[in-house]
Amino acid sequence: MEIKTRDYFILQWKKYFNEAPLPLIFYYTDNPLNCKVVPSSSKWRCLICELGQVRNGESLAFNSDALKCGGAKRYLGFADKIRPDFEYFLSCGIEGKIEGERYIRTPGMVKELMKNQKNITLPGKYIVFKRWDMITKNDNPDVVVFYATPDILSGLFTLANFDQSEPNSTFTPFGAGCGSIVHYPYLEKDNERPRAVIGMFDPSARPYVASGELTFSVPMVKFLKMISYMDESFLITDSWKKVQKRIK
Repeated sequence: MEIKTRDYFILQWKKYFNEAPLPLIFYYTDNPLNCKVVPSSSKWRCLICELGQVRNGESLAFNSDALKCGGAKRYLGFADKIRPDFEYFLSCGIEGKIEGERYIRTPGMVKELMKNQKNITLPGKYIVFKRWDMITKNDNPDVVVFYATPDILSGLFTLANFDQSEPNSTFTPFGAGCGSIVHYPYLEKDNERPRAVIGMFDPSARPYVASGELTFSVPMVKFLKMISYMDESFLITDSWKKVQKRIK
């Protein structure tokens, strides 16, 4: 990515969103550069927890062996198989065998849900996560991921719809936390009209983000357009300035 694009957005972000945290980016590659390759481990950790390091400035690359969560493997495209009895795990469980998460009412409904879920065709052995200011000219982001409070989310949501005559430029699909920031926005990037994704509603992932945060993930192809019209959008109005004063 061009460094001037990286730096231009940093200036624009500070101009309209004060000192709000910069977003993360991710992309797939066979050759991760300028980042730490996460080693294989037998210890289970949620990917959302791991991304806390990226938010603090450390760039990370994950391959299949580094992801110990079956859901993360599937949502990130490193596996296409589902754990045995997954329909019970996501719903009511099996007494004495599986504790159900009770996110979907019945096992049958889970099966129907999974029928409609598309898979990512893996374009590289690694997925790289970086904070925006850590981007180099060798990085080619697929998706930009914001961790956003309601006021920031309001700005991003409205900006995403600025060049649309149809109101649904953003959607909120059901899924795991990692699904909402990787799986769904990544699949959107190749659509004729790519949409942004509001996510991190997954109760299992919520402990790893602040209580007042959700995520806003947008394909890079759409995000570049959003950057280009910031200075002609509502962001220059008094209405936004009233909101901006509250952003810390």
